[in-house]
Amino acid sequence: MPLDFEASVLEAPPRDCGLCPRLAAYRAANAAENPDWFNAPVPSFGALSARLLIVGMAPGVRGANRTGRPFTGDFAGVLLYETLIKFGLAEGSYGADPSDGVVLRDCRISNAVRCVPPANLPEPAEVATCNRFLGAEMAAMPRLAVVLSLGVLSHAAVLRANGLPVSRLRFRHGEVHTLPDGLKLVNSYHVSRYNTSTKRLSTQMFEDVVVRVRALLAP
Repeated sequence: MPLDFEASVLEAPPRDCGLCPRLAAYRAANAAENPDWFNAPVPSFGALSARLLIVGMAPGVRGANRTGRPFTGDFAGVLLYETLIKFGLAEGSYGADPSDGVVLRDCRISNAVRCVPPANLPEPAEVATCNRFLGAEMAAMPRLAVVLSLGVLSHAAVLRANGLPVSRLRFRHGEVHTLPDGLKLVNSYHVSRYNTSTKRLSTQMFEDVVVRVRALLAP
């Protein structure tokens, strides 16, 4: 979905967003070095009518920052999209490119922080600043029933976006939390290369979480 359409529906950061000076400077440096990359706040992927929202941490420098689609172009996208396709939350064949034809089904993918951070790690102030966009996105999804948070940072961002203190619910891989408004928050370790290579997260572990998500979405 194009960024300009998204911005007309909900509050989203503009391409030249300067709310976080460190991130804006890093984007500019990447744009100077790689002018053919996306190099802007990465818009969410999938319909606002979806019942499932998947929230990652932030775009990867050679992944979504390069391609302009969440979890596209780096290792994390392989496990994420292939699992979504396997369990009917997406259709197509993931080709690590926005033009690969992958279509999400009843699912939307976003990030807690929309701009790529240096060393793949946003600072707390940047997460807090970008939280307004996550909150607006959740509010703009009328059928939202389940949020799958990938990692501790994303878990905390979802709680903040829902008006809850971070200490309210502890992140645990595979845990299903019920928020005061009835929204289900499901936790998974992030699908990063680091987590899979260190065996913190296996394909089976992530598939088990997605199976649980599918059960929560069942009529």
